[in-house]
Amino acid sequence: MNDATAPRGNGMTARISYSFGAFGHDMFYGMLSTYFMNFVTGHLFSSGANTAKMVGYISGLIMILRIVELVIDPYIGNAIDKTNTRWGHFKPWVVGGGIISAVAIAILFTNMGGLTTRSPYLYLAIFAVIYIVMDIFYSFNDVAFWSMIPAISFDSEEREKTATFARIGSTIGGNLVGVIIMPVVLFFSIKSNGGTGDDRGWFMFALIVAGISAITAIGVGLFTHEKQNELRENKESTTIGQVLGVLVHNDQLMSIAVTYLFYTTGVTLLNSLELYYFQYIIGNSAAYSYLPLLNGVIGIFTVALYPALSKRFTRRNVFFGSVAIMLCAVVLFAFAGKSVVMATIAGVLFALPQPLNFLVVLMIITDSVEYGQLKLGHRDEGLVLSVRPLLDKFGGAVASGVVGLTATAAGMISGATADTITSHGSLVFKTMMFAVPAVMVIISVFIFAKKVKLSEQYHAEIVDELERTWHQNLAEDDTEAIATRDGDEDAAYGSNSTTQFLAPVDGKLLPLASVSDEAFASGSMGEGFAIDPSAGDVYAPFDGKVVATFPTNHAVALVSDDGIPVLIHVGVNTVEMQGEGFVSFVHNGQRVHADDKLLEFSSSAIKNAGKDDTVMVVFTKNEKSPDFDLTTIKDSGAVLHNEAVLEVTTK
Repeated sequence: MNDATAPRGNGMTARISYSFGAFGHDMFYGMLSTYFMNFVTGHLFSSGANTAKMVGYISGLIMILRIVELVIDPYIGNAIDKTNTRWGHFKPWVVGGGIISAVAIAILFTNMGGLTTRSPYLYLAIFAVIYIVMDIFYSFNDVAFWSMIPAISFDSEEREKTATFARIGSTIGGNLVGVIIMPVVLFFSIKSNGGTGDDRGWFMFALIVAGISAITAIGVGLFTHEKQNELRENKESTTIGQVLGVLVHNDQLMSIAVTYLFYTTGVTLLNSLELYYFQYIIGNSAAYSYLPLLNGVIGIFTVALYPALSKRFTRRNVFFGSVAIMLCAVVLFAFAGKSVVMATIAGVLFALPQPLNFLVVLMIITDSVEYGQLKLGHRDEGLVLSVRPLLDKFGGAVASGVVGLTATAAGMISGATADTITSHGSLVFKTMMFAVPAVMVIISVFIFAKKVKLSEQYHAEIVDELERTWHQNLAEDDTEAIATRDGDEDAAYGSNSTTQFLAPVDGKLLPLASVSDEAFASGSMGEGFAIDPSAGDVYAPFDGKVVATFPTNHAVALVSDDGIPVLIHVGVNTVEMQGEGFVSFVHNGQRVHADDKLLEFSSSAIKNAGKDDTVMVVFTKNEKSPDFDLTTIKDSGAVLHNEAVLEVTTK
């Protein structure tokens, strides 16, 4: 039984468990990426002559270790892919990585029994070991967790539901950690220290978040199930060199990557310094909780607005408009002084467009897969999509180091309060919090404006060209006869074999020459026929293999067991709909049988977009495919999707 049609049974349980896993995962990430440095600079070392020096050492060490970990990341993914246990590929690493990283981070939120005072350099050595263990096992947990969605189900609809639940969980967890941090720290602290808390309060905060992270990871292990399928067999390992190679040869990927590198580093730096602002400039750390609370609520609505905004204004203009709002927020923040209200408004305005820019960058990086495919002749989907997480980690690593050095230079270290910060320290801090991020974001805008050309229309043209030429770049094993029929791997097809071709969709048969798309009507795409659909389900017309899918889900290319390539295309110019109204149930390389469901489409959505919903089927020939003849069984009138309309005979 295919996973796409397997009973779901505990689907809701799995989705809820995965959502809670995302909740705990992003609570942990928020604590590590944003608030750990606040503990390091303000509470790890007792105030003294060497405090600034030790904080500087730790800050530099963290930055170096996190950058080194980027080189290890691809190998972590390969190790996970090669893991084969009765619990699956991913769950052992989700659970094991979650528990080990939780224990390690809790230890890092202590002075390790006073080592920071008695033997600070020994502490540095032990810190480095525990930190790298924590970081590596967190990466195992991170990569395995977000890689689980394809393993939970092969059904696109089920995957989307699972991903939606996870996005909700991660959004709540990532923002809730900011809401609770100061109330929890101050509740457990013996001394408030000017509203920044003490080491006991910070340890209890870390223990609570680490515990939640570990428990939710265990929940994922207990209540989700990885589905096994031949499609999940690991085919190829990825290295950091391959990622760099793709960047060098795909100029649009390189352009958006450099844009995002400057953007995410600047944004992460400012976000990471916001709590310091409330602690040491305003002197009211408790008021900080309102900022992540508002950001979390508003962020959900902002994400929901993205499709409408990108359609009305284009992604390019959404990016420019979002950056303009963020720069205005930086100016407002810089003049907020000790006003909690102004600082909160500025923080909300700065965070408001961030989800929009994230989605703009993500969509352009995703579209660069097809750009590279057309330019280079091969598809590097996994490598391309691994670029964005690497950039986020690099930006976070740099920001962590800069935050530590900034806090040290501004005097925001152990024993400091808002009253002890000098005007010089305040100027240093505000320069690093406002001027430096603003400059980095402005640089990203210039790079985006000058170098990023991959618009929605350009991408549609690329996909259209790929549709026309998809059969010219098929791999050798995609065009050779597949020696499997009715499960018999020894029964290879020879010449003069005949296959019945079933109608892929219910509707009315039409001659291909009658369609409004000239490329299909003229026959330049190949021989074939068309159907005026009466239903929105597309089925496999024969036994074979999926050899090309499209990100807009409006078309699919198959090769029969005889090696006959065919393209099924839904609608005219529907590539311009960017996937709206289409759902795919198959993936490139997937084995399918006659009458397996391939796609769903909404005729009403197509017609509302001003498009023609005619389904076109064309047979293509290339130097690798066998010669074949088409014999018509039925060429007019109503037809059902499992009804034979042609016979295909190989010569």
